[in-house]
Amino acid sequence: MSTFDIIVLFLIAFVVTVFFTYFIRNMLNNANLVDSPIVTEHKHKKGTPTMGGIAFLFSVFLICSLYIKNDFITITSLIMASAGLVGLIDDLVGLKIKEVQKHVENISSIPIKLGQLTLKPGEKARAATEKAKSQVKDLVIGNKLKIIDEIPIKTEIGEMEKIVTQVVIAIFLILTGAVTTLGGFSLGLLAIPVVIIAIIGAINSVNLIDGMDGLAAGIIAIASIACGVFLYLHGNLEGILPFALLAGISLGFLVFNKYPASVFMGDIGSFALGAGYATAVLITNTPYFGVLALAVPIVSVIISLIHRAKIIRLPVEPLHHTLNYKGLSEKQIIVSYWFLTFLVSAIGILVSFYYF
Repeated sequence: MSTFDIIVLFLIAFVVTVFFTYFIRNMLNNANLVDSPIVTEHKHKKGTPTMGGIAFLFSVFLICSLYIKNDFITITSLIMASAGLVGLIDDLVGLKIKEVQKHVENISSIPIKLGQLTLKPGEKARAATEKAKSQVKDLVIGNKLKIIDEIPIKTEIGEMEKIVTQVVIAIFLILTGAVTTLGGFSLGLLAIPVVIIAIIGAINSVNLIDGMDGLAAGIIAIASIACGVFLYLHGNLEGILPFALLAGISLGFLVFNKYPASVFMGDIGSFALGAGYATAVLITNTPYFGVLALAVPIVSVIISLIHRAKIIRLPVEPLHHTLNYKGLSEKQIIVSYWFLTFLVSAIGILVSFYYF
């Protein structure tokens, strides 16, 4: 395995993903499979085709065919495809509308309490919680709120069903026998809980961060490149291959998904990228740096869990939507998250190279 081989794999992944994304985007448009954002600040994105992550499946199947004799590529590709199919089911279920929520505006001259939010005069928000929904009617009658829109909310698979399907994906990886040691330790039967936690954690981290144009794809691209550099500096050229695959797919999708996005990846894409990244980290035995490079999405998940445990209160979940709600532009948030991922990864590489 040489540097040239790695570059060739990366270029193949990039080019085929651009190719497949272009055609999948057009097919989704023609079929009217488009997104209807529930975040009020993103209403202008209504009509953007979603489930563009279907292109990832075509890319990994093609690359798996070319590199069928390489275990790193084959295993990563198959786990990505499995996770993508699970995400596709989630996306298809989401095509059914569960309820319609009110989008309201404070038309009074004083701040109004609506559920967990406090709306300033002229401020708009979605009545999402049960408490907020119950307050809307009286506030409208009292000429304090005005209903300005009705937002359809997608049906979602239950949390337990999601966890079960993600555990199944982890079991697929366990059955390959590719994860036996991690971080210098022989796992034995501990490989089972370790792989399950890694797959579930990575899928949900990437899925949660996938809420703005290019945010998830950009972070996975940066983290994957950083892991590749880390492995290169430690002399593990073959280990770079799955990360080159992930980086190529992510950057290829960013051609169409960067701000302003002309296609969204959907759960099929975020599940595939999350599971693929976890698989690459596990089978190349880079757990410490792999977790560090994905620190931004992981911290975002932790903050959301703290919010759901009612230890803190976010006006909008997850954190990047709260930042948008508080006034930061989408582009500022995306660039900030990308930069933080780059900065944390760069510090990790420097510390590892010079001190270990």
